[in-house]
Amino acid sequence: MFRKLLNFPSNQVSQLLLKLNTLTGVNYLANLGENVISFLPESYCISIKQQQFCYSRNNLFQYQLDNKKNQLNDFLNFSVQHCIEQRDSFQGGYIGFIDYNYASNQQIDSNLKNQPNFYIGIYKSFIKLENGQFYFYSTESCAVKLFHFIQNILNNSQDSQSNFSLKTPCTATWTKQQYRYAFERVQDYIKAGDCYQINLTQEFTATAQGSLLDTAEKFWQLTDAPYSGYLKIDDFELLSCSPELFIDFEANRKITTKPIKGTMPRYDDPVLDEQSKNTLTHSQKDQAENVMIVDLLRNDLSVYAETGSVKTPKLFNIESFNQVHHMVSEVTATLKEDVNPFEMLLSALPGGSITGAPKIRAMQIIEELEGAPRGAYCGSMGYFNFDGTGSWNILIRSIQKYQDNVSLWAGGGITIASDCDAEYQECFDKVSAMLDLLNTWYQPENTQEKSES
Repeated sequence: MFRKLLNFPSNQVSQLLLKLNTLTGVNYLANLGENVISFLPESYCISIKQQQFCYSRNNLFQYQLDNKKNQLNDFLNFSVQHCIEQRDSFQGGYIGFIDYNYASNQQIDSNLKNQPNFYIGIYKSFIKLENGQFYFYSTESCAVKLFHFIQNILNNSQDSQSNFSLKTPCTATWTKQQYRYAFERVQDYIKAGDCYQINLTQEFTATAQGSLLDTAEKFWQLTDAPYSGYLKIDDFELLSCSPELFIDFEANRKITTKPIKGTMPRYDDPVLDEQSKNTLTHSQKDQAENVMIVDLLRNDLSVYAETGSVKTPKLFNIESFNQVHHMVSEVTATLKEDVNPFEMLLSALPGGSITGAPKIRAMQIIEELEGAPRGAYCGSMGYFNFDGTGSWNILIRSIQKYQDNVSLWAGGGITIASDCDAEYQECFDKVSAMLDLLNTWYQPENTQEKSES
């Protein structure tokens, strides 16, 4: 492994990303508390509206269509040798994202957004932030050449000026009355026996110009989310502020999932904050909702797990984040010897915490009621090392931008015990701080609408 210190003074990930943002496939992952920036994949596979393409990089760091790798199965080639010692970092492998509708299309008819729906690249060169300094790593034969190429970009590119702005404020696409209608339809389906729980979500949209990356540092500071990330593919950007793990693929074929189900707001007043936390701790409604998803995930994992290995070591734990308290459980299992980790990941998506139960019927009801594809929201972003270890999140509290369209989503699990007003408010509890921050980039005095009013 080639390793060399980069000459770059800032210890802010976003500043480095801004310097590298013109490179193909640039991305950032904070999974497991480690800051990894990757770029210029050796090759990558992308899917847009069910059309799939694979590209390979040439000696000039440019890309051309690779007709030899025109199927995803040809692209993915794991050396699944699950390490004996614990691996807790990216060492070179696969990085990408899978959107909600791409995943749900495996089992139901689901509309896809007109944007990248799936992306995965083979990354053998990357940067890690270690003790406030950036180090370049590579296992490629051209590692030295690539290091000088990256260092030259960092030395010569001018400091990027923030150019992101909203042309319209980011607001909910549903009125409360529209939310109530969808909520009542979910209740009708539950009473009819179609489902036990539906994760009903709503979209907040805006039009924008400039790079979403300009906002990243402020969002990461606001949320302090353990599964933050960023990915740029042409004119598509994905900014993750997610608190939720989907699956960790660990040493010795161990897998862990930590579903979130149950939310209460945080308060500046420590007495009110503790009361809010205690309310969640003792909420029978949230416990019932949480255990439904735990059972669903136990079932999903058991298909690929060794018999008797599926366990639930943690149930109804309360974890506190910057804006909310969450109820979090944990399910673990041991993968069978012959299981391909990517196939297992794709089969288990979308995650049960953001669909409902039973899963297939829940996805059908979501498709009917939500009215628009979720896209990257509620999908997954993460990495695999070449030995099959890795970590993938659930893309909640995440912003996606395609061309000049920006969207942010929020929702929650609806059960027979749910109250419409409380569920509607929960959506805002989850994203109001993010919405408020995003809307600081809207300057109405500079818009045509203001001048005409």
